[in-house]
Amino acid sequence: MRGRLYSSCVRSSMLHGSETWPVRKENVVALERAEMRMVRWMCGVKLRQISKKGTERERLGIDDIALVLQQNRLRQYGYVLRKEDDWVKKCMDYEVEGPRHRGRPKRTWKEVVQNDCQACKLNKEDDMDSVKWRKLIKDV
Repeated sequence: MRGRLYSSCVRSSMLHGSETWPVRKENVVALERAEMRMVRWMCGVKLRQISKKGTERERLGIDDIALVLQQNRLRQYGYVLRKEDDWVKKCMDYEVEGPRHRGRPKRTWKEVVQNDCQACKLNKEDDMDSVKWRKLIKDV
């Protein structure tokens, strides 16, 4: 009961709009820390009583937040690729003209999604069938 309440209320507000975030490693770590703090509080576990990582999550029946982030991104990516002539699809391939700033360029959403697709071994052709795409994402 607590796990479902957490997933529907707390996690949904933590991850609101996460489908479009170009997430970096430190963002994922911060989300995982905040989630584990809340999960421990809900289970009544003190810092001295901490056991294996993830046992509290299993007890509540919730998935890892990094996995949920990845599934959200891939679901949105499939949705964008299935659309015909959409402005979002055009924005994915848009290149800004002019001189670039010094230093390393910021990580883009497209790069993050492509890394997710490689990690999950998903093809661009699979996205045309929405039922198959969702099944592939859920099996990750």
